[in-house]
Amino acid sequence: MAGTDTGTTGAGGGRQRPIVVVGASLGGAKAAEALREAGYRGGIVLIGEEHERPYERPPLSKGYLQGKTPREKIYVHPPQWYAEHDVTLRLGTAVAEIDPAGHTVTLADDGRIEYAKLLLTTGSVPRRLPVPGADQDGVLYLRRVEDSDRIRAALRPGARIAVIGAGWIGLEVAAAAREASAEVTVLEALELPLLRVLGREVAQVFADLHREHGVDLRLGVKVAELTGEGGSVTGVKLADGTTVAADAVVVGIGIAPATGLAEAAGLEVDNGIKTDQHLRTSDPDVYAAGDVANAYHPLFGKHVRVEHWANALNQPQTAARALLGQPDAVYDRVPYFFTDQYDLGMEYVGYVEPDGYDRVVFRGDPATREFIAFWLSGGRVLAGMNVNVWDVTDPIRELVRSGRVVDTKALADPKVPLGDL
Repeated sequence: MAGTDTGTTGAGGGRQRPIVVVGASLGGAKAAEALREAGYRGGIVLIGEEHERPYERPPLSKGYLQGKTPREKIYVHPPQWYAEHDVTLRLGTAVAEIDPAGHTVTLADDGRIEYAKLLLTTGSVPRRLPVPGADQDGVLYLRRVEDSDRIRAALRPGARIAVIGAGWIGLEVAAAAREASAEVTVLEALELPLLRVLGREVAQVFADLHREHGVDLRLGVKVAELTGEGGSVTGVKLADGTTVAADAVVVGIGIAPATGLAEAAGLEVDNGIKTDQHLRTSDPDVYAAGDVANAYHPLFGKHVRVEHWANALNQPQTAARALLGQPDAVYDRVPYFFTDQYDLGMEYVGYVEPDGYDRVVFRGDPATREFIAFWLSGGRVLAGMNVNVWDVTDPIRELVRSGRVVDTKALADPKVPLGDL
């Protein structure tokens, strides 16, 4: 629909520009919800490229992919919520351009929407595999719900599934494939899965886990090309000349923040859209939240971009308050994420850069897969990961926030309550 949407009608009969949210994602939907909960009664326009109403992505590699979570459970709100809360939901709508000076958003169909404030929750896109043959049928990526549908259709008993990349997505897909009785080969360039995230001490736990469940885990390998026949993938050829036969190949080599619109609009971009602690970008009327935001974190004293569900869930609450001019709206939550693979459930609280710690302390035996691991630097807890141990994220979070030096012997002792450290 071409034309210009100038907003909503005010009490005096004039037009008020709405708050526009680009990205009908979990973050975008939660921002709209937070604005209404904060008492904002003006117009809200939520724009998304997908035809699905906003949904959560973690189930796409977990319960939904496994067929355990019904489709209706993945959505953020029921379909009637948007009309009931006077949120204009524009689905299947691509944004072509943002003009911060003119306070307008131009749509791909040449329509324009004027805004008072703008929030970008554009998320991320999967990194593509840069080898010959990667454009064949049967080469799958996971980001959207239809991607999960295609992968699930490939997970048949006896099917040969090659997973490229042993990150969280790759390992969760591998676990789902094994539970579907598929034959699974995971190919990873590094020496261990999740090595950059967890470090050698803890990454070995996930290597052992998958091998025990029948995954052919090949580490330190390089993919040279994807072989095929008749336009469909048949295998993965490695740099050493060996070929892994495959009926489908799932590529999980990371994601990149979707910063194209922001960069073209002249906003400051560096590993995401840079924001301050209020989630405000280099333009005072434009904000960013979720995967795409490289936000200044006052607890860590640096910009941090987190690609996990909790950020998309919680940052919009701060963004909404900041959009409404509340000066105390500061995002300083400690990062959190979780995974479920086979009989292993894990929660992680904190933030550690690769090589940013000097010691890992275990509370419990990693071999039993019932333990807590703590990453420390200078005796201070930077992060903690509880594996099949529950109801401990709050005290772990408090240890991280406190920044205090802890007694490592007491930290390792299950008899000492975490709250007493």
